[in-house]
Amino acid sequence: MAAEGPRTREQRREDTLSRFEKDVDVWVATADAEGVPCLVPLSFRWDGATFLMSTGRNLPTGRNLASSGRVRLAFGATRDVVLAEGAVTRLEAAELGPGEIEAFAARTGFDPSGLKTPYPYFRVVPVWIQAWREADEIEGRDLMKDGRWLV
Repeated sequence: MAAEGPRTREQRREDTLSRFEKDVDVWVATADAEGVPCLVPLSFRWDGATFLMSTGRNLPTGRNLASSGRVRLAFGATRDVVLAEGAVTRLEAAELGPGEIEAFAARTGFDPSGLKTPYPYFRVVPVWIQAWREADEIEGRDLMKDGRWLV
């Protein structure tokens, strides 16, 4: 369905960053110590370098993020996908920088600070990113490796 042919890697990076700025939700894939997978949608805020998410401390995703320190994120439809893997740090609200909670709540429409159940925040530093639309974009789909942009 690629009407104009494959995008350059530079254009894919621009489109990927635009998606990070505009999208509000992402599919979050984690696994527990036994390898049992968990896939849930979470809202996120992109600050230009990292993703910030929040989920219940005792929910499977919260436990998995905290214990493994790794995550895979999937953005977009299957014919315009961005995949990212990242290193995860769990943070309590008091550990966030000034204005981060308010910026997260404004961006996502979700403010976990008012909940009775503890909802820590999770900062994800991307270390690997791929983006492609169709088979003609499979080559060169890696945009980031080892935390460094390739384009």
